[in-house]
Amino acid sequence: MTARDRVPRPLESLRSQRWFASEDIRGFAHRQRTQQMGMRREEFMGKPVIAILNTWSDVSPCHAHLRDRAEAVKRGVWQAGGYPIELPCLSVGEVMVKPTTMLYRNFLAMEAEEQLRSHPVDGCVLLGGCDKSTPGLLMGAISMDLPTIFCPAGPMSSGRWRGHVTGAGTHTKKYWNDLQTGKISRDDWIDLESRMTRSNGTCNTMGTASTMTSIVDAMGLTRTGASSVPATDSGHPRLASWCGSRAVEMVWEDLKPSDILTPASLRNGLATYMALGGSTNAAIHLAAMARRAGLGLTLEDMDAAAREIPVLANLFPSGEYLMEDFYFAGGLPALLARLGDRIDRSATTIEGRTLGDAMAGAECYDDDVIRPMENPVIPLSAGRTLVLLRGNLAPDGAIMKTSAADAARLRHSGPALVFEDPGDMARRINAPDLDVTEDTVLVLRNSGPVGGPGMPEWGNLPIPTKLLKAGVTDMVRISDGRMSGTHYGTCILHVSPEAAVGGPLALLQTGDTVVLDAEAGRLDMDVPDAELDRRRAAWQRPASPYTRSFTALYQRHVSQAHEGCDFDFLEGTDPVPEPPIY
Repeated sequence: MTARDRVPRPLESLRSQRWFASEDIRGFAHRQRTQQMGMRREEFMGKPVIAILNTWSDVSPCHAHLRDRAEAVKRGVWQAGGYPIELPCLSVGEVMVKPTTMLYRNFLAMEAEEQLRSHPVDGCVLLGGCDKSTPGLLMGAISMDLPTIFCPAGPMSSGRWRGHVTGAGTHTKKYWNDLQTGKISRDDWIDLESRMTRSNGTCNTMGTASTMTSIVDAMGLTRTGASSVPATDSGHPRLASWCGSRAVEMVWEDLKPSDILTPASLRNGLATYMALGGSTNAAIHLAAMARRAGLGLTLEDMDAAAREIPVLANLFPSGEYLMEDFYFAGGLPALLARLGDRIDRSATTIEGRTLGDAMAGAECYDDDVIRPMENPVIPLSAGRTLVLLRGNLAPDGAIMKTSAADAARLRHSGPALVFEDPGDMARRINAPDLDVTEDTVLVLRNSGPVGGPGMPEWGNLPIPTKLLKAGVTDMVRISDGRMSGTHYGTCILHVSPEAAVGGPLALLQTGDTVVLDAEAGRLDMDVPDAELDRRRAAWQRPASPYTRSFTALYQRHVSQAHEGCDFDFLEGTDPVPEPPIY
């Protein structure tokens, strides 16, 4: 039986009826104040209330169009007989938010959950897409467990500069290095500012935004294929309108995230993640989302999936194309079809049917953009989307994306050059007399969830200018921070536990030998145990400058990277009482 075969739930079972249907003074006040806003009684009485959680902001270019999309969602809600209410939510747009949007992902998750709980809401449409907005919105909605549809913001239009394809983020880093070595001029650099990002929408590479929206798509939390629709395509407002209409139907069907998020849907998300060559950030977000749903997911689970599924999407930074090309090649449905029996087609989607039914007839229209399994972008023998590393430098795990790394450096031994924090690195990294060679292992610590704070995207450490000028384009780099999904290189990330809480990274010293063996899954420092014990006894936890503010709360309650960086008091599925109305 599909969700659409369910007997519609009675009107009196809807949450919103507690607000609007009662005959006491509180019910009168709710109806009165709604009419105060110009609504006719008939427009909201007896109808499912659909919340539109909108992360639009004037400083979030990825979401600049979501104000208009909210209107399209409302159109769909009205058409299906519902009552739409738009609720603004924190816009965690990348680039502008400091020190990192990751610091505020949990803030958004809390806000989303409490917006839904505290208002007369029966179901919701989530408008987001830029990196942390997808997991943040969904973590809150999963915990609240009302009928939910995620409507992705969509990727921006493809970029070109002087005949060259340019991908947001990926080519920013490349051209920055070119500027440092004189390959492009200052005037070129200024010209690039206005040409690389041509429209609203999320990054047009397989960065964190499209990684997460595609995973959520494969997990059944949006209309199948919605994650591939470009932000500026006329199909995008039509998608938003559909989401509004479908949300009303889902309320009557009582189809909730807990009905959709299962071990099968999680496996589908993992398979998609690996085939996309997706962002390393997804490892954190997926762990957090799974814990909210009461599903176990470990780094070992992710590593196992990556060992079986090669990169099939030929997209920057692991490949050659952009998201618009992916869309015209057939989009996510085509990729799912290419994955064959690695996708569990019996999994339920928000469409009220199985994923198999939703992707029926999917075709690929460009075999170079979306590759078949027998012709991957990168064979498993040459690199994977995710590799789990453990050792005395990362006992709880670290990860790397070998599909976007220098294969010659995946087995490496070299002396560490340790930077205490980004300020220390900025002061010293480009010094002409810096004691560094291409075999040196660059290390940045105190950039994790507590140390950052918020685990900023500092993990793609810059190559020292003296080496760039000598032709060095990659080095082994280690941090307890994250890296943008648009970036590339031999970067080891998410070292756990982090330095700021006394993890082994805090004990590493400049000159110590670091040994990486990606194939064996090892990351170690060649330092005797007795010496490590001596350093550990002498180590003192750095004092935090945050004694109040949200950041102080964050540092007290955030989990480590391998656990998803969620707040300890928000994980799990323990019920929360409905708000009393007196």
